[in-house]
Amino acid sequence: MKICIYGAGAIGGYLGALLSGTDAEVTLIARGPHLKAMQQDGLTLLSGDERRTVRVRATDDPREAGSQDYVILALKAHSVAPILDQLQPLLGPGTAVVTAQNGILWWYFHGLEGPWAGRRLESADPGGRIWQGLGPERAIGCVVYPSCEIVSPGVVRHLEGTRFMLGEPDGSKSDRVTALGEVLTAAGLKAPVRRRIRDDIWFKLLGNATFNPVSVLTRATLEQMGTDPGVRDVIRTLMAEAVAVATQLDVRFAMDIDKRIDAAVEVGAHKTSMLQDFEQGRALELDALVAAVVEMGQLVGVPTPTLAQVLALVRLADRARTA
Repeated sequence: MKICIYGAGAIGGYLGALLSGTDAEVTLIARGPHLKAMQQDGLTLLSGDERRTVRVRATDDPREAGSQDYVILALKAHSVAPILDQLQPLLGPGTAVVTAQNGILWWYFHGLEGPWAGRRLESADPGGRIWQGLGPERAIGCVVYPSCEIVSPGVVRHLEGTRFMLGEPDGSKSDRVTALGEVLTAAGLKAPVRRRIRDDIWFKLLGNATFNPVSVLTRATLEQMGTDPGVRDVIRTLMAEAVAVATQLDVRFAMDIDKRIDAAVEVGAHKTSMLQDFEQGRALELDALVAAVVEMGQLVGVPTPTLAQVLALVRLADRARTA
């Protein structure tokens, strides 16, 4: 089995380090000092009190890897369209593309029955470029729960979590998704194959679509936002709008809104990934995490006024930051 992890940063590096201990042939695509360090000294994974360094195949040229069985995209959602040409050498006739990313992605309406079957979302995939460049039939959904960070070039720290939820867009337990789940399990991860992967996508999205943009506006941690009465009310309103949209799309939630907020509060004094990106001058995941929910609301006839307002505020904050 040949697996390429495109975007071997924190999560991708964590995956690569663990998969290197299996029978899979693993290639990491990375760049800059992180790539150079992995090529020279190997990839070091810190987890608890454990430290281990593994030799990995790492490159910045996908042509060196060639056709793969699986390409795991461990990039931010907005980073995929610009690298479509670079991905092509990795794609053979049967290559699966595993979207280990947050938010509503380009393949969302593939494999669904009903009035929105095959619909493309402009916010998730402007102009349908990813749909056309990769092909929705390649997609395997993946909801990522581990938290990791790059400590220094070539060194990744695993903070918590081991779950990578997998699912085919059509809900089937195909041979390819089953085999992927087995190799991730062999690597020491929890990788259940889900028949309703969109339920898992939306469960995580409830936090990302609400706490993340509000954190940019407030500069606050999860704990601060969830325990401040006024801000908690805003978060609750945002979540209620998102739930209303998802419900029209036959998504089921296993937890009510207040429990979902409490779960985020329990994480503690943690800055969201979007706030960290904002503070470090990186592009924000607004399209996949927020704009896509607003667009889907328009599609199904569910108003999302508060989400749209928060989206507008964060977009302006983002433009003002770079002006």
